[in-house]
Amino acid sequence: QVQLVESGGGSVQAGGSLRLSCSASGRAFGSYAMGWFRQAPGTARDFVAAISRSGGSTIYGDSAKGRFTISRDNAKRLVYLEMNSLKPEDTAVYSCAAANGMNIATHLAHYDYWGQGIQVTVAS
Repeated sequence: QVQLVESGGGSVQAGGSLRLSCSASGRAFGSYAMGWFRQAPGTARDFVAAISRSGGSTIYGDSAKGRFTISRDNAKRLVYLEMNSLKPEDTAVYSCAAANGMNIATHLAHYDYWGQGIQVTVAS
């Protein structure tokens, strides 16, 4: 079992930056692939970024490429999402997720545990 708690969300002006953190409890954090997803009102949950168990590999969704960076600190059981050059269309609830038994994953169906999500609002 893994419990995930996101922090660092809030409101920011367009062009600004935010860093989201995801704290994990439970054992063997390093054995989980981790990812970030987001969901805007009335839309499906979208893939944002994923990182492998060791942190050596990352994959980004099209909306995140070149602007967002995912990283992890296995010793601290933390996953980060650094978001730069934010746009109003980045406004959504952002959730971190953990996938057991996979090195890295991009599809939400591969993820076994989810945080409650945190709101990010980007004003124009």
